[in-house]
Amino acid sequence: MRNKHNDLQRRDAGFTLIEILLVVVIIGMLAAVAGVRLTGQMGKAQRNVAKQGVAAIESAIDRYELDNGKLPDSLQNLMTKGNEINWDGPYLKKAEGLKDPWGNEYQYSKSGNNYSVVSAGPDGSFGTGDDIK
Repeated sequence: MRNKHNDLQRRDAGFTLIEILLVVVIIGMLAAVAGVRLTGQMGKAQRNVAKQGVAAIESAIDRYELDNGKLPDSLQNLMTKGNEINWDGPYLKKAEGLKDPWGNEYQYSKSGNNYSVVSAGPDGSFGTGDDIK
């Protein structure tokens, strides 16, 4: 009788393939849900960084305008001195400051005394609904 009892214990001692597959499927589903939430947070963080980048460039443009009495011709004027007499830059410290979190350059345009700075957003195309101003 001892042999039969030991044989029964050995057959019940492990996990079946179905049980292991079920656990793997459940873990995969949990990972998928967590991944979707983290991806959404990452996109939100990148948009916030882009907004801060636009604000930093606008601040540098305003300082440039105060010193030189005119708007810069391009964003490069914020980092390198041209023929401006009162240039007191660099107004932006790093060239990386001219790129948004997606690796695209910010778009600067001016019209008279007004200007705008825009990030193309996640899709990398200007003029679409995800642009960041």
